[in-house]
Amino acid sequence: MTDEQWVEDFFPLGDFILDSGTVLRDAYLAYCVAGTLNSAADNLVVLPTHYGGAMNANRAWAEAPDSPLAQGYCLLIPALFGNGESSSLSNAAPSQRGAAFPPVSLADNVRAQRQLIAERFDDAAPRLVAGWSMGGMQALQWGSLYPKRVGSLLAVCATAHCYPHNAVFLDGVKAALEADPALAAGGLAERGLRAFARVYVGWAYSQRFFRDGGYRALGFDTIDALVAHWEADHLRADAHNLLAMLATWQTGDIARTPGFGGDTAAALARIDAPAIVMPCRSDLYFTAEDVAADASHIAGSECRVLDSDFGHCAGGPGYEPASTRRVLDAMQALLERTA
Repeated sequence: MTDEQWVEDFFPLGDFILDSGTVLRDAYLAYCVAGTLNSAADNLVVLPTHYGGAMNANRAWAEAPDSPLAQGYCLLIPALFGNGESSSLSNAAPSQRGAAFPPVSLADNVRAQRQLIAERFDDAAPRLVAGWSMGGMQALQWGSLYPKRVGSLLAVCATAHCYPHNAVFLDGVKAALEADPALAAGGLAERGLRAFARVYVGWAYSQRFFRDGGYRALGFDTIDALVAHWEADHLRADAHNLLAMLATWQTGDIARTPGFGGDTAAALARIDAPAIVMPCRSDLYFTAEDVAADASHIAGSECRVLDSDFGHCAGGPGYEPASTRRVLDAMQALLERTA
C-alpha cells in the first residue's frame, strides 16, 4: 500500500462521557483508513495505535511484503486519546487543556471507536481487531466489551491489565520525566524527555539484545547510537501527552469496565471471538507468563510466543522482520477463520 491509499480524518464525538463520569469536552478521534467497506460490511479490520505511536506506525503491517491486510480489506487505524492526534492534553478544548485533561481509560477509547464505526462505517462488525502493546490491550478490551461484534482478535505483546511490575516500570519512566522542573513550568521539558528515553530504551529490549549486539540489526553501530535515536525520537513528543497515555496504560484493567466488578477472569471469559495472543519470550514488562495467564481465561484462545531477543519491540509493526512475519501469519489465520 502507498501513502496515497491512506486517508486521514477526524470524527467528532461531542461531549463524550468517560467511564469516570467526567465529560471530555468537544472530543474527537483522529483516524486513517485504506480500502473501502464492501457491500456485506464484513471486511473491516481495526488496528488501534500503541503508546507514543502515531497512526502511520500501524501502516507497516499493511505495507509489509505479502501482507494479508493488503487483500481487499477496509483498514481502520484509530488514534489513542492522548497521542496528540485524537483529543489530548495538547489539543483539548481550552477548559481541559494541560493538567485539566481528564483521565481516559482503555474502555473509553474502545467505546469511542465503536461510535466512529457505527456512524461512519455502516455499523460494521470488525472482522479483526489487532494491536501491539497498548493497541493489543485495546483489542482485548474490544473482545470483552463487544463479544458478539468482534470477528477475531490479535493481541501482540499485550496483557488485559497492567500487571504490578509493568506499573513499577511505568513509575520509573514517569519519575524521570517529572524530575525536569520545566515540565511543571509548562516548558518543553527537554531534559526530562531525554531522561525518559534513556530509561525506556533499557526496558524496551532484552538483556541479550544489548549483550549480543542486536542493535546492529536496526542499523546502529553502538549502543550510544541507539540511545541517541531514542532521545531524538522522544524530543519530538509532547511530554504531557506521554503522561496522559501512560496513565491510561498504568490504570489499564479490563476488569475495571463497568459491569465486571473487578473480576479479570470474568471479563476475559466474556471474549467469544477466535483470539491469538503473541507475547515475546524476552519482553520485560508484558511478560510471556502474564500473557499466558490472561489467555487461560479466554476459551479457545491460542498463545504463540515470539522467540526473539528484541524484547517488547519484537512485536512492533515492522520493527523486526522475523517477528513481523509471524504476526502477519497470525492475522492471516484469523482472517481465514472468519471468512
